[in-house]
Amino acid sequence: MNGASLASAPTKPNVMLLLQALDYAAQQHRDQRRKGAEGAPYINHPVRVATVLAEIGGIQDVELLCAAILHDTVEDTDTTPAELVKRFGERVAGIVSEVSDDKSLSKAERKRLQIAHAPHLSAEAKALKLADKVCNVTDIHASPPDGWSRERRIEYLDWASAVIEGLRGANPALEDRFDAVVRDARNALA
Repeated sequence: MNGASLASAPTKPNVMLLLQALDYAAQQHRDQRRKGAEGAPYINHPVRVATVLAEIGGIQDVELLCAAILHDTVEDTDTTPAELVKRFGERVAGIVSEVSDDKSLSKAERKRLQIAHAPHLSAEAKALKLADKVCNVTDIHASPPDGWSRERRIEYLDWASAVIEGLRGANPALEDRFDAVVRDARNALA
């Protein structure tokens, strides 16, 4: 197929929305790195969360996959919920808002609220939160942040497990994967 026929091929709006979300998230996270020892580019995380949703969770909903790609933009960049509504619509922005912490609160309060709010999230936000925790626990196990002691990693696993308890029933495949990655992390720390 030559370039002209590729350029003239119709593009599905859902594909464009997903590509726009990828581009926007990459721009917003461009100067950020993950806390892990490897210091991976931050964008790898939301892309991995969307991939886990699709591959393990069986999610094909493009708006939910977009929300996964954008899930840390409000929390960790200067993106506002209004900006997400304008660019990606009410539904995508709403899912992102459901899983975003209020950074004006203390870390302890944000963690407490994640546990308290988990059972009340929408089905979409629960699936996204599950995939995010799968990825975070995998990262804590494979490449913990510099300076994280064994005890701090165990505390994170305990907290993440408490959040997941409020999400049970949302997506059994994601729940099973979470249970497996937590079990592997705990075994490695034993």
